[in-house]
Amino acid sequence: MSDQISNALPQFLTVGEGEAAREIAMLLRPAQAGNAAPSLVWLSGYRSDMSGTKAAEIDGLAAELGVACIRLDYSGHGLSGGSFRDGTISRWLEEALAVIRHVAPERIILVGSSMGGWIALRLAQELARQGGPKLAGMVLIAPAPDFTSELIEPNLKAKERKSLAERGYFEERSQYSPELNIYTRALIEDGRKNRVLDGMIETGCPVHILQGMKDPDVPHAHAMKLLEHLPADDVVLTFIRDGDHRLSRPGDIALLLSAVKGIIRSSINMQMPI
Repeated sequence: MSDQISNALPQFLTVGEGEAAREIAMLLRPAQAGNAAPSLVWLSGYRSDMSGTKAAEIDGLAAELGVACIRLDYSGHGLSGGSFRDGTISRWLEEALAVIRHVAPERIILVGSSMGGWIALRLAQELARQGGPKLAGMVLIAPAPDFTSELIEPNLKAKERKSLAERGYFEERSQYSPELNIYTRALIEDGRKNRVLDGMIETGCPVHILQGMKDPDVPHAHAMKLLEHLPADDVVLTFIRDGDHRLSRPGDIALLLSAVKGIIRSSINMQMPI
């Protein structure tokens, strides 16, 4: 779908005030005239941005179907301003909410990868509480809700705990980038305030989860745990037996696009041929 990917220049939205102000980069694809399908909203993972393979494929699908697509870079990521080390779930959630409210679509489908899955679940809670676009569906790719308290904190080594206490952060090698991953004390402490796996999650929409069974970062048992917290929703969980965390192979992308198409179909009651 590379020939359908938007060449639009990024737009920027100022989020926050005073010293907390940062410029958030957005790529916005409008819907074709008369297309009433929900807008797709891409939510990247930790240290990922809106130019990645899966994000571009989602934008390409939007172009093919004539639906709107919203992509953004969190602060400290990609083209956005702000320091990565200032990033927390609350901060990145605020930015995603601000972009969605700025664009103001009537209905949205959230597509979240890894940490973006956590942001998507928190968005569902905040939109239900504060009002806003109607959530028509959600596709979560190797979702990592509560990863700071569920996956990082229990596995901290003594030297990492010491670094957090003395320096306010620790670093580790990344499988996906030559740059080190950085986890701050602020991120971990804020993560506890944004937990979603401590009660029932009500999204009010269909949810499709894609999870690799050879994911070294988010074990497939984590997806099963998330499923237990979504008892009221129409949830499909697809395990990919040989899938890793990125799920960016051609076959993985095909499953992702099929899942998004399925959510679109259900949202418009089979009125649009796909």
